[in-house]
Amino acid sequence: MALSDKLGPRVAPFLEPGEIPRHTFLAQGGLNPWIANSFGAIGLIALAKRRIVAVTDHAIVVLETNLNGTKPTKVLARHPRHSQLGPVKGIWPKISVGHEKLYVHWRFHKQVRAADGDLLS
Repeated sequence: MALSDKLGPRVAPFLEPGEIPRHTFLAQGGLNPWIANSFGAIGLIALAKRRIVAVTDHAIVVLETNLNGTKPTKVLARHPRHSQLGPVKGIWPKISVGHEKLYVHWRFHKQVRAADGDLLS
C-alpha cells in the first residue's frame, strides 16, 4: 500500500463529520527543501515544517504532523475547495495553500494534479 493511500485514514479523524478525504499528500513548509535538507537531520527538524494536505469534497485541510511527518497531530487551516493547488513541475515545486507556501515532492504530483482535475469536472 502506497503512503498516499495510508494518509486518508490517518487524516479522517481530523475532518468534519461526513467529509471524506479524496486526495492526500505530504508537503513541507518553512525553508526551501533544498536548503533545509542541506543541513541534514538538524535542518529537517529545526527548519522544515512537515504538513499533510487533505483535499476533500468541501475543503482543503492543512494538518500539522509528528516529527516523522506521516501522522497528523492537529488541523492548522481549512480553505475553500475552489482553490487550485498546481501546476506542479520539477522536484520540489512550491504551491500556495491559503497564506502558507508549501513544497510538494515530485512523488505526490499525481495527487495534486488529480485534486486540481476534480475542479474541472
